[in-house]
Amino acid sequence: MAGNFIGLLTLFLALFLAPAFADIARPLRPVNTYSIVARDPDTGELGAAVQSHWFSVGSSVIWAEPGIGAVATQSFIEPSYGPNGLQLMRTGMTARQALTALLAGDAHQDVRQVGMVDATGSVANHTGDNAIIEYCNLTGEGVAVQANLMWKPTVCSAMLDAYENADGDLAARMLIALEAAEGEGGDIRGKQSVALLVVSGDISQPAWGGRVFDLRVEDHAEPLPEMRRLLTMARAYRLMNEGDEHMTNGEVDKAVVAYSSAEALVPDNHEMVFWHAATLAADGRVDESLPLFKKAFDRWPLWRELVQRLPAARLLPDDPTLMQRILAVE
Repeated sequence: MAGNFIGLLTLFLALFLAPAFADIARPLRPVNTYSIVARDPDTGELGAAVQSHWFSVGSSVIWAEPGIGAVATQSFIEPSYGPNGLQLMRTGMTARQALTALLAGDAHQDVRQVGMVDATGSVANHTGDNAIIEYCNLTGEGVAVQANLMWKPTVCSAMLDAYENADGDLAARMLIALEAAEGEGGDIRGKQSVALLVVSGDISQPAWGGRVFDLRVEDHAEPLPEMRRLLTMARAYRLMNEGDEHMTNGEVDKAVVAYSSAEALVPDNHEMVFWHAATLAADGRVDESLPLFKKAFDRWPLWRELVQRLPAARLLPDDPTLMQRILAVE
């Protein structure tokens, strides 16, 4: 009975939802250019990334759901391929089956370009015959790349080769693939925005809680270098959050390691320096904290005011002598 219900639901989605969305409005211009969808076989993480000479490309092109899959929908874009593709994969369809179902209900599949990956690493992509050249699409193990409006037809091979030979986590490898596309000539129109989305492979994670990275550069003269900077910043703040969790659990040594690692990634961020110092001071390691307090105070003098508020929040001991030592640093 359950199997029949899922089958009927899938048929409904494929035959009714897809064409309903596909006919809402046909854009007059292609929204974006090259993208990648992929699954990390070690962690199960799923992700998508895209770059374009178009404002805010990530807001409509890339989609992902923890433990379900990831989608990139581009060329003469039909955004419904994102949520509907994920819904079909949620019912048990593979990436190929989901894409085939959506294309079957799309009156304009000739101008679509779509890439999908599911939770098993199965991939599929499609490029309609009327996409603007140069266009291409390739698939590898757990990865699909697709591009249109390229300066050269070799962009996809450059992306796939870069991804498959890159080191690092899924976010790092996808960004390297985008950089390889740009290095091959990229979008014939130039560059403007980039987005990167990575979600957990754990299907039990909620959509809002299973996002590992969700980063966008909406409008920038050099979007890919800016995305690399943001990815580094995001890694640092993840470490800061880990440090906060360790502090909550009373694991001060682990918190110090996390805060120190975050500070090392972005040494010019004075807030990370401050909280590293506060953690050391709260643990009685005052001598170690004082040079860090000085560095934070020098960069942002209002930290001197904030540090005096921490005892009331139980983030520092209520010890006037300690506070005097901290405020005395010059």
